[in-house]
Amino acid sequence: MHLSRLSLFNFRNYLQAELETDALCNAFVGNNGEGKTNLLDAIHYLALSKSYFNPVDSQNIRYDEDACMLQGAFVINDREEVINCALRRNQKKILKRNAKEYDRLADHIGLIPVVMIAPTDSQLITEGSEERRRFIDSIISQYDKSYLDNLVNYNRLLSQRNALLKQSAQYGRLDTDTLEIFDEQLSPIGDAIHLVRKSFINSLVPVFREFYTFISGGKEQTDIIYESHLDKANMATLLAGSRERDRAAQFTTVGIHKDDLELLIGGKHVKKYASQGQQKSILVALKLAQFDFMRDRLQSKPLLLLDDIFDKLDDSRVARLMELVSDDHFGQLFISDTHPERIRAIFEQIGRHIRCFRVESGSIQLINDTVSQQEVGHA
Repeated sequence: MHLSRLSLFNFRNYLQAELETDALCNAFVGNNGEGKTNLLDAIHYLALSKSYFNPVDSQNIRYDEDACMLQGAFVINDREEVINCALRRNQKKILKRNAKEYDRLADHIGLIPVVMIAPTDSQLITEGSEERRRFIDSIISQYDKSYLDNLVNYNRLLSQRNALLKQSAQYGRLDTDTLEIFDEQLSPIGDAIHLVRKSFINSLVPVFREFYTFISGGKEQTDIIYESHLDKANMATLLAGSRERDRAAQFTTVGIHKDDLELLIGGKHVKKYASQGQQKSILVALKLAQFDFMRDRLQSKPLLLLDDIFDKLDDSRVARLMELVSDDHFGQLFISDTHPERIRAIFEQIGRHIRCFRVESGSIQLINDTVSQQEVGHA
C-alpha cells in the first residue's frame, strides 16, 4: 500500500498544492514554519479522518477561507482508492471513498493504516495517563472494529453515569436503580476493553525492546508496564465497591478510563531519569513497535510519517534509525527535515533513493529525484 498523489486546497497554509510521491521514500525539506508538518498531517487526515495535531477541524481550514479539501490517491492491493475529505466551517465533515460518502467516519478506520512520529509525542512521557490511553486506543482501533465500538459505547455510558453522580450531589438523592443499569451496561464493555489492551501490550513490549536496543546500540534496558484497576477485579466488582466513593467524588473513580502505561529505563521512570536523547529513542522505538504490530494484524504495511525526527538524536542513532526505516521491512516513508543536505547524505550512505520536495510558504518543489525536476505545487 502507498500514497501516489496528494492534492490540497485551502488546507492550513496551502492555497493549492499537488504532488506525486515515491512509493518508498519521500522527504519534505525547508525552514521551520513553511508547511512541512502540514503535509504530513494532510496524509494523516486522509488515513484517519482527523488531524494528528489539532482536534478542531475548522482550525485546519486556511485563514479567512470557508472550506478546505484534501484528496489522496492510494494504491491498496494493486487497486487505486481515491479518498476525499471536505471541511466546511460550522458543517459536518464529509469523507468519501471513490466518490461515495461514508455513513460513519469510523467505517474508514483501518483502510489506510498510518504511524506518525512527531515532537508532540513527548506528551506520552511528560503528560498524564490520558495521553498514553489515547496512544493505545489509536492503534487498536485501526485494526479492531469491535474495540472501537466498545470504546465509543463505554465513553458514552461513562459520561451518563458521571452526570447522574453529579446530579445526585445537586439534589441530595442518588437514583440507585439507574446507576445499577449503567453499571450493568458498563461492566462487560470495560472487561472486554481491558482484555484487548492487556493482550496488545503483552505483544507490543518485546518488539519495542528490540527496536530500542537497535536504535540505542544496546546501551540501556527498557520496559513498559500496563497498569489497570481491572488487574485486581472485574469491572462489576470495582463499580460496586466504589459506589460511595464515586458519589462523594461526583464521578466514576475506577475503570479502564484510569488505565496507564509505566515507561521504564534501567528500572527507573523514564520521565524522571531518561535524557532527552533516551526519551526520543524510547518514543521512536514505541512507534516502530506500533508499526510492526499493525502490519502483522492488518497484513499491510502502514504509512510511516516522521516529523522532525532528527531532533535530540545523536548521529549514530540517526544513522541506525534511517537504515532501519528505509528497509523493505517498512512501507512508504515520509520525512520532514530542515536540512536537505543531511537527508541526501544519510540516504546516500545507506544506499537508498529518496524523493525530496522543498517546501516554502505553501509552495512545493521537487528538488531531488531520479526522474526529473519539476514544479509540483504553488501557493
